[in-house]
Amino acid sequence: MTAEDLAILICRSLEHSPAVEVDGLGVFARDGDGSISFRGGDMPRVFIAYAVEDFAAAERLYEGLEATGHAPWLDRRKLLPGQNWPRRIQEAIETADFFIPCFSTNSVNKRGGFQAEIRYALDCASRVPLDDVFLVPVRLDTCRVPARITRETQYVDLFPDWEAGFERIAQMIAKQRSRRDTILK
Repeated sequence: MTAEDLAILICRSLEHSPAVEVDGLGVFARDGDGSISFRGGDMPRVFIAYAVEDFAAAERLYEGLEATGHAPWLDRRKLLPGQNWPRRIQEAIETADFFIPCFSTNSVNKRGGFQAEIRYALDCASRVPLDDVFLVPVRLDTCRVPARITRETQYVDLFPDWEAGFERIAQMIAKQRSRRDTILK
């Protein structure tokens, strides 16, 4: 596919959708005046892991992160029909700047994809510099966070005050981003 073919595809897609995201590149959107704007992919990438019973809270977190200039990844928002979803989820975790597992009474003892995503993220975290934050556990209710996580990582409560918990996450991401930018200069 040529760059021209891609541009045509994006323009056609914007006729049916308010925005088109190209993973690793950024988001194209049609402005109120009909012109097309582009928001680059330099936003912090944040993978959100959750149990299906907690989808509403995960979606609220996704929307809050997106509204504050982050690039959140949530399976129900990012997976496309026909994609190899296990491989795509692994790629999204591998390329994320931050991994947020949403712990709750629904998720802590549940077997399945949520636990597999956490284990994979812990493996990915072992390749991140020790002073960098990658894993950002959150609690959605008064559940217990697994000992393997609490031994080394502080979690954030998103209850009873969602806004205060979310603000702590946003501040940490901003601080880490500033620190990384300083190191790269």
